[in-house]
Amino acid sequence: MATTPELQDRPRVLVVGGGYVGLYVALKLQKKIANAGGIVTLVDPLPYMTYQPFLPEVAGGNIEARHAVVSHRQHLKQTELIQGRVTSIDHANRTAVVAPADGGENFEIPYFDVVMAAGAITRTFPIKGLADKGIGLKTIEEAVALRNKVLERIEAASTITDPAARAKALTFVVVGGGFAGIECITEMEDLARAAVKNNPRISQEEVRFVLVEAMGRIMPEVTAKQAEWVVEHLRSRGIEVLLNTSLDNAEGSIKLINLPDKTPAQDFEADTLVWTAGVQANPMVRSTDFPLEPRGRIRTLPDLRIAGDEGIVENAWAAGDLAAVPDLTGSGLPDGTCVPNAQHALRQAKRLAKNLWASRWDKPLKDYKHKNLGAVAGFGEWKGVANINLVGSIGLKGPLAWLAHRGYHGMAMPTFERKFRVIFNWIISFFAGRDTTLLIDLDNPRGAFVAAASPAPKPAAAPAAPAGSPADAPTPGAPGTAEKTKVDPKQSVTADAK
Repeated sequence: MATTPELQDRPRVLVVGGGYVGLYVALKLQKKIANAGGIVTLVDPLPYMTYQPFLPEVAGGNIEARHAVVSHRQHLKQTELIQGRVTSIDHANRTAVVAPADGGENFEIPYFDVVMAAGAITRTFPIKGLADKGIGLKTIEEAVALRNKVLERIEAASTITDPAARAKALTFVVVGGGFAGIECITEMEDLARAAVKNNPRISQEEVRFVLVEAMGRIMPEVTAKQAEWVVEHLRSRGIEVLLNTSLDNAEGSIKLINLPDKTPAQDFEADTLVWTAGVQANPMVRSTDFPLEPRGRIRTLPDLRIAGDEGIVENAWAAGDLAAVPDLTGSGLPDGTCVPNAQHALRQAKRLAKNLWASRWDKPLKDYKHKNLGAVAGFGEWKGVANINLVGSIGLKGPLAWLAHRGYHGMAMPTFERKFRVIFNWIISFFAGRDTTLLIDLDNPRGAFVAAASPAPKPAAAPAAPAGSPADAPTPGAPGTAEKTKVDPKQSVTADAK
């Protein structure tokens, strides 16, 4: 049976992707386009936008997973929502092909304007064992799974007596020394420390955290001096920081090599391997007729219109991690484009919505230009680093940086409703502490019901004993024996009455 939805027959602004850019473009345009007789259509395989800067705190148990996402259906009331994945775009004919999330038949969507906002995916390398053993930190599902994995391994290790198996369960490896990797490993370490405190069978000295970074420094978003302080801070918490080191093999044990000579570095067992070593533009852009730059991103002008060597592509826009947007401040990537982060994506989305609306009325478009406000990172409760560019450059570390981190991201979280939920989570954690409750069997929620609904097999009947065996000998007092027990009738009546 075909699953093609009943699409509205109105001039359409098609938004491909419901992340930072897609959500804000739809929020800013849905009412205006509807009042003008059109419709905004957003296509995404997920029914929500994920605020990715909060994923480490979800993994650490400080924020409820549902509160780090923003529901499309709840906040995009005047937007036509389709849960699916855009697989290709033929802009010459203004059509896009959508694969429904439920696995139904693909269908085409016509459009007038298209906004490319499919974001980025985790970038990996062909390392043996990585796909089978590793987990990323790009989705809310990964953050929840990682939190439960840390807690489950600690609980399991507390009853393991084999030293090698116990050490393997209590070893956690994070590959990637950028913001995601540093925030991930520090939140995990804080979570593990709280869990160990509640478990008398585990000591903190048994828990091992290893950070692997291929470059000679971590966190390029902060100053070199701040990066050195972060390394010292991590090591003071017992986290091993291995710079100029790369993951070579994850089949069986974790095999690390030194860079650049690729000599063996370390070889050890670990049950938990987290990969945060970069992102890449969503590969779906290769199935479009839009111009791409060498890194696979869509080429745009500063006003966020898609443009190539042959000029501007009319009615086509792009922003966020999959777009090569020129950074007019001169402080972007070496190729002169904006750094792919949430700070730029949120602001580009607002500028794109204004420019798209202005283009409908032949009004002049404005270029996107935003000076980076700096960077903030949290390393668990009351710990962090920040580089704030408001009046000059202000470097912070410790509690002040942690407060700046929460203040900025609390304000940047989309919608007031979600801001309130997140801040309320923080207040509860401040008084009640970090939640270390382990949720098990989330990947098999029907397990308990299936076990209860499946009748247990009947026990096999005992084989008959051979005639004349000792088993045939009567047991004194047993039923069926010749020896009878005399019963007082009065006692029998009394017992029956009771």
